[in-house]
Amino acid sequence: MSAGIRSVTGRAHRFDRLNIKQRKEHVMKARIRQGIRQFQLKIKSYANSYYIDRIEKLEKVLARKPGWVQIDLIGIGEIPADAALLIRAVLIARLPKTRIITNARSSLQGSSVLVWLLGDVRLIRNDARLFFRDTDLSEEQQAEQVEVLKYSGPKYRDSYTESADPEEWDYVRVLQLINEFLPVKELVGCPIGVPLLRQFGLIENEKVDGFLAAAFSKSEPALAAG
Repeated sequence: MSAGIRSVTGRAHRFDRLNIKQRKEHVMKARIRQGIRQFQLKIKSYANSYYIDRIEKLEKVLARKPGWVQIDLIGIGEIPADAALLIRAVLIARLPKTRIITNARSSLQGSSVLVWLLGDVRLIRNDARLFFRDTDLSEEQQAEQVEVLKYSGPKYRDSYTESADPEEWDYVRVLQLINEFLPVKELVGCPIGVPLLRQFGLIENEKVDGFLAAAFSKSEPALAAG
């Protein structure tokens, strides 16, 4: 066989192997999608009734003990701090066998960032960003909250003293929880893109397919979208 024929034949074999590999990956990804229960959470500002309803439905989804639940975060706005903390409580209370995928299909800000960080696997649109503002409370007020948590009474405030919005206290707690994943003081007020999230080890999009494929090596029944 001439060198030219061997070269063409070798390329043909490599092309066939590549096609077979791509077909196997396509089948595996299809199986993965079938085994994940999807749950959409639209980002809306000032929509407490919506979040109350979605949180109730999320509890019902988790009560069915699925292997995986994917929470798709999409929309413009911000999840209220209280709703984000409630979602966190619901996710913490789930059975250990249920794993969570959080998928940021839009850029996220404020308390919405916390919900995304709660995923066992985190996905994000390549050009999406995370952003969280600083709290409106002074350092003195934040220190006072710490004292309250230590069962010590807060400093006296007369009726003329401006009181902080209770939602802002919840937001302080949200920032404390975000700080477990990202350095809040250094990143507050700065758009955070995919490269930086990868540096902090919060996303590994290149490894996600392999991670999920390993999790689904033993197939489980398909679950309908939530």
